[in-house]
This record gives sequence, C-alpha cells and structure tokens, in this order.
Amino acid sequence: MELAHPLRRWHAQGKPQRTELYVRWSLYIAVGVEPLAVLGTAVGQAEKLSVLTLQVLALGALTGTVLSLLVVRAGLAHYLGRRPRPVLLLAMSTTVALAGVWAVVLTGGNDLTGVSMTPLLLMFWFGPVTVVLPHRLSAAFGGIVLLLVLPALLLAGLSIGTALGAITGIALSCLLFGVTCRCSAWLSGVVWELDGARETQSRLAVAEERLRFSRDLHDVLGRNLTTIALKSELAAQLARRGRPEAADQMTEVQRIAQESQREVRDVVRAYRTADLHAELTGARSVLRAADVACEVELGSVDQLPVTAQSVLGWAVREATTNVLRHSEATSCLIRLRVGGGQALLEIENDGVTEGRPGTAGTGLTGLRERLAVYGGRLDTPPAGPGRFRLTVDLPLTAPALSMEVSAG
Repeated sequence: MELAHPLRRWHAQGKPQRTELYVRWSLYIAVGVEPLAVLGTAVGQAEKLSVLTLQVLALGALTGTVLSLLVVRAGLAHYLGRRPRPVLLLAMSTTVALAGVWAVVLTGGNDLTGVSMTPLLLMFWFGPVTVVLPHRLSAAFGGIVLLLVLPALLLAGLSIGTALGAITGIALSCLLFGVTCRCSAWLSGVVWELDGARETQSRLAVAEERLRFSRDLHDVLGRNLTTIALKSELAAQLARRGRPEAADQMTEVQRIAQESQREVRDVVRAYRTADLHAELTGARSVLRAADVACEVELGSVDQLPVTAQSVLGWAVREATTNVLRHSEATSCLIRLRVGGGQALLEIENDGVTEGRPGTAGTGLTGLRERLAVYGGRLDTPPAGPGRFRLTVDLPLTAPALSMEVSAG
C-alpha cells in the first residue's frame, strides 16, 4: 500500500513532469553518493591518512553533499525558468568545496594520498554548477577554482609538474560529471519546450480555423453590405424627392438582404457540417503529426446517408481532439462497421493517465447530445489499463437521418 500512492502520482503526471522528476532524482542520486564515494576511498587508504584528514573528509563530504543537493534543486528550477539563479547557495557550495580541498591536501602529508581525494570533492561540486550557470560561464568558473587549488598542491610539497598533472586529472573528472549533469537538465528543458510547442500548435490551428471562417463571412457579406448601403442611400434620396423609384430600390435592398441571409446560412452549414472522409483523413494526419500511430478500418462508408456521415464525422473530430488533449497516446485505432441498420464507430487509444480521464471536458457531452437527436448513443466502455475506448452507435433507420443536418 505504501507504494501505491507514489505510483499513482507517477501515472498521473504528463511526459514533461515525468521527465523532470526522473532528471531531478537522477541528479539527487548522482550528487548524493559523494559521501559514500569519498569515505569509501578514504577507508581503502586509512593507514596512509591521519585522523584529522579523515575527519575533514567526512565533514567536507557531508556538508558539500547537502549544499550540492540544494544547488541542484534550486539550479534546475532556475534552468527551467521558474526562479532566479541561486547565487548565494552557489557561493556557499564553492567555499565549502575549496576549504575542504585545501584542508585535505594540507593535512594529507607529502605523498599523493590527500591529493588523490581532491577529484572526488571537486567533481561532485562542479556537477551542480553546470546546472546553475551557462556552459561557458561554468567552465570559466571551474577554471578559476582549479587555479585556487593549485597553490594548495604546491604548499603540500608537490612539484610544479606533478601539481599541473593533478589539476589536469581533476579537470577531466569535473568535465565528465559536469557534462552529465548539464545534459540531464537540458533533456528536461527540451521536453518542456516540446510540450509548449504542441500546445502552441493547437492554439494556432484553432486561430487559423477562425481566420478562415472570418474570411468566408467577409467574402459573403462584404460586397452585399456595401450594395445594401449604397442602394439604401439612393432610396433615401429618391424618397426625399418624391420619386416612385425609391420603392423599387428598397425592394432590391430587401432581396439582397435575404440573399445575404441565405449565403450566411450556407457558410455556417458548411462550417458546422463534418464530412466523414475529410474528418478521417484529417484525424490520421493530425495524429501522425503528434507521433501517434493511427490505424483506420472502414466499412461501407459510401452506403451511409449523407447526414449519418456528417454525424459520424463530428464524432471522429471530437474523439481525435479528445485523444490529443486528454492523453499521451502513441497509438490510436479508428474502426467503423456498418450492418443491420446500424453504424458502429469505435475509437481506442493508449496513453491515458490517471488524473487525465478521457471523458474530461464538455466536448463529449456536446457530442452525446448531438447524437441523441438522431437516436445515437455514445459510450466509453472499459478498455484496459492506460487505454480509452469511445463507441458511437448510430441507427441508420432513424427518421432524423433522412433530413438535412440543421445549420443551427
């Protein structure tokens, strides 16, 4: 039971949240092993190290680990744009790392025993630095810290060549660990950016459809409204002069207004009527664009009444929107079977997470009401863990299907 709650929370998260959680805890674990790595190495060389050096190693490793964990936590939030750069934590972590390195080197004797511990101390410090600072700035900052370590090596009795060799080894270990930490943070940032781009793409698609509809209305109404305005002005002038042609002009205005009303209804009807073939093609295209493998199995679509095709087209459109908005699907199946006076549409997808139920929102409620007008029924039967299934049962013998789909 103890594991159930964390597992539910994990499954309730989206891909960006899961990636960030994975990256965060990977960095925590990578940085948190510092005490084990440092003290494990020290135990292997305990006979060569003094008690004071062991105490300094233990204190430095534990303190440095705590500060590094705090730097990772705040640094990842800064990298993702959620908080300012944790300068104070970075300064404290750097101070503790430098103090620990100096203390270990100066108390480790003239041999290389104390020096051999410095790569571990600085490596675990430098990893979180790469998350907080840009890569060029972190490289420059690490170089400055290494220059500050060089005097300690020389004071410990190492020759200049040996000291430079030790600095090179420390730099390589810091570089490898730093690149690992930086790439992990970059991965989380990229996933968040992709998620934002997907939402932006959806908003742009809606805006483009609205723009198309507004252009259609402009094309229909622009010329007619201009003509109505001109003829109304002409009729007003004729009426002031007592001319009988004014009535003819107003009759023409009435005719144009009625024609405009009819054309607007045609535009709205075309906008609100869904073509099944077009919707299936569009669903396959948009799902594949979202990296969702879409399989379509069709029955005798051409035998369906035009109104039935329109109703099922609306179901395909709403179900496709549902897949994109309320799941993280990787596969989707659209199956249509026609027979016995019934049309059965089934749409099933995976990637449903707890907390993102497939029935969320008002889209399916509206679709259910639309189907009820034609005697149809919408169900969401169980489909297995992580899957969602939507079925539309439409009777082809319903009287309403013999009528044209209403524009209202």
